[in-house]
Amino acid sequence: MSATPRIDLASVTRLTELADYIVPFTIRVMCDLAVADHLVEGPLPVDVLAQRVGAHPGALTRGLRALAGRGIFTEVTPEVFGLTPLAEPLRSDHPFSVRECFPLMPPDIYSWARLTHSIRTGETAFGHVHGGTRYYDHFADHPYECVRFEKSAESVNPFVLRTVLSVLGLATARTMVDVGSGHGTFASGLLARHRELRAILLDLPHVVAEAPEVLARAGVADRCEVRGGSFFDPLPAGADVYLLKTIIHDWPDEQAAVILRNVRAAARPDSRLVIIESVSRYGNHDDTGKVMDVKALALFGGRTRTEPEFRALLDGAGFHLSRVTPTSSMSVLEAVPAVPAPDGEPAAGRPAVAAAGRTA
Repeated sequence: MSATPRIDLASVTRLTELADYIVPFTIRVMCDLAVADHLVEGPLPVDVLAQRVGAHPGALTRGLRALAGRGIFTEVTPEVFGLTPLAEPLRSDHPFSVRECFPLMPPDIYSWARLTHSIRTGETAFGHVHGGTRYYDHFADHPYECVRFEKSAESVNPFVLRTVLSVLGLATARTMVDVGSGHGTFASGLLARHRELRAILLDLPHVVAEAPEVLARAGVADRCEVRGGSFFDPLPAGADVYLLKTIIHDWPDEQAAVILRNVRAAARPDSRLVIIESVSRYGNHDDTGKVMDVKALALFGGRTRTEPEFRALLDGAGFHLSRVTPTSSMSVLEAVPAVPAPDGEPAAGRPAVAAAGRTA
């Protein structure tokens, strides 16, 4: 006989809030319209605000009222809206702005609508919806969506940089290869704080095409080389540090091992590998890595990993995991080359950064 369910209205209300996608979608629309940017100087009547952002006044009112009820924006008088502390990070000029973090991207949305397929089969919903196409292959053919994705992924970099900077141990490093660098916002932050550091940014050509502008804006272009390429191919050799930030979770073990072996082949015996990722833990505590694991399942085909899983993956690629440091955003994993390399060959020793500032 089944147990009689408990009558707990608070749990019903909380579950309804967690399962709702109306509020998340409405937040993303307000980000697309840059609504918070237009309220920086103070509250505005909705008809004025709608004209500035290109929206229907009545529809905008309905969206803002829904969010105001959750503490995001406030209706100070009828049909006059302003910012709240919870809405402030939606401003483009906020030091930790998340405005670009929440794009409404149809390829992703269509995939999430088929999440059941992923849970049932272990396959990506993205591939199921898009004819077997891998997530990043799709972006190679859709440059506008690629830029939006990269901006979304990199919008949290200022926050992540602040939380991990003290444990990265780059004070004595002189050369770094940022493997899968994106547009280079994270590397720019590192170069700005470590004046003796030079770097190579490596990512697919259509991705790093945006990097020179980012580097120039940060004032670090003269210490950085931009290379278009794949981390599944041989990497620049002989750097002090190889950085893999939020790369490994995108890939299943077989491909992740290829990336790590390529780093091992390029590294000197005294090089360091620094991985910035969410590390999953067992138990019922709230954990961003667990949530991102579902995203990796649905879109990328990868997964977040536990510390023992990282250790096994690194061991198989010729690295020894020497340290794992949790932070308030992600964990910093540090690994050093095992000696000898798995194939018995010495690690490459050619300098990685030959001429900083050259772009390719």
